[in-house]
Amino acid sequence: MSDIGNPIVLAESFEDNEETFVNNEEITENNECTALEEESDLVPKVGMKFNEEKDVFEFYKRYAYDVGFPVKRRSLRTGDDGVLRLYRCNRQLSEHVKRQLEVNDIAGIPLHKSYNSAVVEAGGYENQTFVEKDCRNYIDQVRRLRLGEGDAAAIQAYFSKMQAFCPGFYFSVDLDEDGRLKNVFWADNRCRQAFKEFGDVVTFDTTYLTNRYDMPFAPFVGVNHHGQSTLFGCGIISNEDTRTFVWLFRTWLECMEDQGPSPEEFEQNWNIFIEKYALHDNDWLSGLYKE
Repeated sequence: MSDIGNPIVLAESFEDNEETFVNNEEITENNECTALEEESDLVPKVGMKFNEEKDVFEFYKRYAYDVGFPVKRRSLRTGDDGVLRLYRCNRQLSEHVKRQLEVNDIAGIPLHKSYNSAVVEAGGYENQTFVEKDCRNYIDQVRRLRLGEGDAAAIQAYFSKMQAFCPGFYFSVDLDEDGRLKNVFWADNRCRQAFKEFGDVVTFDTTYLTNRYDMPFAPFVGVNHHGQSTLFGCGIISNEDTRTFVWLFRTWLECMEDQGPSPEEFEQNWNIFIEKYALHDNDWLSGLYKE
């Protein structure tokens, strides 16, 4: 197995070995694996080759800790209260680690090197109380919370003026504990009325546009009766984490008078469309519908 001429190749399925994997029901990472795939090459892929068995194990060990769960059950470390450290609710960055991450970021040191340094300082991955993604989220937030003095007040003053002159204008701002602007949402009356007419399907995307503060722009978009995109509201957010998205979605829903999208109407019109043109066996449309 260790012969270089016969490398180990990852198969399309893996045995559910209790020594290797934890129960899927214990993993509640809210799609952090997807984000990891975009940020790191340490993701299992079919066809990967390794020269020795120990290389396979080391690869999965590092990948597992990046994602946030241990590779071996026997390697789990618990605190005095018996709580597993690396579950999301128990992971944390110490103030020392936060300061070191900020200093290294200002100095231009890559984040993965800062994380590896913290691993060495802790005495190994198994002793770590956080994963690399926690470090990345923290640094992303620090970089984005760099609004100039008075910017939060200026935004609030501008939106208040818009609200006075434009009936139906809605806005909400989210501040951190120091009173700095974290997230903001706004929608004018045209957006709100458009949602009432065309709100059966709503799309949301934060990937294609940023601003001078490097904060993602978050539009809520639908399609009108002309097949054109129509805006249902806009947000600028400081971080793409669960807490931020919960705030943004709840704020948008409040703006729309707690009336969410109406999927029943979409389902009904979709079925009419499929029946009318006999498209039941259209693979492309079936795949589009599932997605």
